[in-house]
Amino acid sequence: MLRLGCAKPGSWGSFWAILTLVGLASRAAQRADVGGEAVGTSINHSQMLLQRLQELLKQGNASDVVLRVQAAGTDEVRVFHAHRLLLGMHSELFRELLSNQSEVVLQEPRDCAAVFDKFIRYLYCGELTVLLVQAIPLHRLATKYGVASLQRGVADYMRAHLAGGAGPAVGWYHYAVSTGDEALRQSCLQFLAWNLSAVAGSTEWGAVSPELLAQLLPRSDLVLQDELELFHALEAWLGRARPPAAVAEWALRAIRYPMIPPAQLFQLQARSAVLASHGRAVADLLLQAYQFHAASPLHYAKFFDVNGSAFLPRNYLAPAWGASWVINNPARDDRSTSFQTQLGPSGHDSGRRVTWNVLFSPRWLPVSLRPVYADAAGTALPVARPEDGR
Repeated sequence: MLRLGCAKPGSWGSFWAILTLVGLASRAAQRADVGGEAVGTSINHSQMLLQRLQELLKQGNASDVVLRVQAAGTDEVRVFHAHRLLLGMHSELFRELLSNQSEVVLQEPRDCAAVFDKFIRYLYCGELTVLLVQAIPLHRLATKYGVASLQRGVADYMRAHLAGGAGPAVGWYHYAVSTGDEALRQSCLQFLAWNLSAVAGSTEWGAVSPELLAQLLPRSDLVLQDELELFHALEAWLGRARPPAAVAEWALRAIRYPMIPPAQLFQLQARSAVLASHGRAVADLLLQAYQFHAASPLHYAKFFDVNGSAFLPRNYLAPAWGASWVINNPARDDRSTSFQTQLGPSGHDSGRRVTWNVLFSPRWLPVSLRPVYADAAGTALPVARPEDGR
């Protein structure tokens, strides 16, 4: 209720301000009465709850089950005082194990036993910190005990670190095969194919299985310096793995010899210990390569089938096949360049060159709709015209 008589002379501005405030308060009260929950405020103490659950696990208060985790092949035992309800909420296996007993002994591999505290903590708090060496043990525990959310989370972590080049792709590939994780297997395989030049020069290359090698060698999307680098990588692998003769000969036949210049082929035949042992298995392929380099591609195609994978280049990085181009900001970098390569893989074309004009644009517009860009030297590049060989 407003008492107008309380206003002093000359204070009408204050009066109207008070009147406005009262009106706003009245309308707010009406909305609160009508809307009810519409003006409610959220109270979120979830972080406090997580802290209490973490303390519950750490201190073992009111625990009703005891987990004794023994590392396989050792006397080391880690004891966890846990709660049947929380474990059973996440894992059907735990629910069955603890349905009629209050203490169980769990035999785990050493690497899994070492991270069991992280695994149990996830069941209480829903979060954990993962290191690269802990990814497989945690994924194995999540798979064994049927904790699907953790299994997906660790698999996502592994795929993300593969993309960043940090993950042990060969080891993770073999693990994905053993567990039947097809998405992770494909991610590892793609990473290995697109980074084969780096992987072949690392310690991981020696851990490649014959099965993984059989997946890699037929692929045309392998990224490496040239086919000769792949031959040397295979030669090193054969020297370490010493597989049966049938495996070695199959692998050597997967090399695309027509992609290797004749001078380098001569050196391989003269110096390679692997070809000295298995040369007969690839003699027909070496002859095919020499014939391919001796004739023009059109003439060769009149007599031989050139549609096989042996005549298809992979993604080579050597200067004869392309040019290195670093894109520092793929989301915003608009620019162009030009470079020359050999006309084709045949030795008959070794002295002929083709010019490539390249435009990089994150907007993915057709070249005909883009303005003319300048290269690093400031020279504008003309529009590509097939008739002038560019």
